[in-house]
Amino acid sequence: MPPAMRDKITIHSKAVVPQDAELKGDITIGAGTIVHPKATIFAAAGPIVIGSGCIIEEAVILVNRRKEVMRIGDDNLFEVGCRVESPSIGNMNTISARARVHHTVRISSYCFIGAGCLLVPTEDEVLEEYTAVYGPSAERRVWSGRGRLQEADLRRKHADYLKEMLPKFNRLRRGDGT
Repeated sequence: MPPAMRDKITIHSKAVVPQDAELKGDITIGAGTIVHPKATIFAAAGPIVIGSGCIIEEAVILVNRRKEVMRIGDDNLFEVGCRVESPSIGNMNTISARARVHHTVRISSYCFIGAGCLLVPTEDEVLEEYTAVYGPSAERRVWSGRGRLQEADLRRKHADYLKEMLPKFNRLRRGDGT
């Protein structure tokens, strides 16, 4: 019988993580990251390191099934009900509602994965910067990056609102001050 997995959860003091978010395994959550209630972060095989300023909404499932570290960069948005098993995610990406990203996909920065898209390639794949994935057949195109500053500003306002409102209605996990 394999040894029981021990939880080693490190939460930055400036992160907002409710008690009813499900965290299992070796997880590090960076400064300013916001995890909604009922989100699941499961480090099954290897650790998960989440950067700063990420927003992880309700019913999101982040899973690391590989032995290597799953690295999630800064300022990523994981929308309601998405499931992500990608071993590396860059900065400033959006994974839309109910999208699924398989463990064979690596995401660089400034990518957008549309609502309900299913990314499950049989071979390892890297999404280049500024890739937009959309539609039922997961079509791809590269966007110019126009509007990314406005997107960053809007995401900052979203995070400020959540930092104010989530503690009013949820009990929070305490950060360890790192």
